[in-house]
Amino acid sequence: MKPGLTPGARARFSMTVAEDDTVRALFADRGAFPQMPAVFATAKMVGLMEWACVEQLRPYYAEGEDSLGVHVDVDHTAPTLPGQAVTVETEVEEIDGRFIWFKVVAHDGIDRIGAGRHRRALITTAKFNDRLAAKRAMAGLEG
Repeated sequence: MKPGLTPGARARFSMTVAEDDTVRALFADRGAFPQMPAVFATAKMVGLMEWACVEQLRPYYAEGEDSLGVHVDVDHTAPTLPGQAVTVETEVEEIDGRFIWFKVVAHDGIDRIGAGRHRRALITTAKFNDRLAAKRAMAGLEG
């Protein structure tokens, strides 16, 4: 990781919720949640929180480096409708070697819709891809 990222560093990232971001759209091809309300899915909120942390971290990646989410502990406390913008505020809480802890808070302009913590691990992309290739072979997915 390049130098410069420090605990206390903050960022904001926003996205407008689309119909494809609702609970009904999750696993729609498998008919999982057809009767659920058309509100922002928790899974998509978590993904947006991860995305926001990646955007804050991205300028500090060294050549050939990336990051993966390894821990999520968040609540989802208010519904958000398609068409509403959700803003995630991120704050670096701790940098422990290759692990970075973030505080995350999501707001839809009316309510705080979720908050918690997220941890990302820095990876060397080539090394990780080698690990995936070995696992693919072990799982018999070559071909």
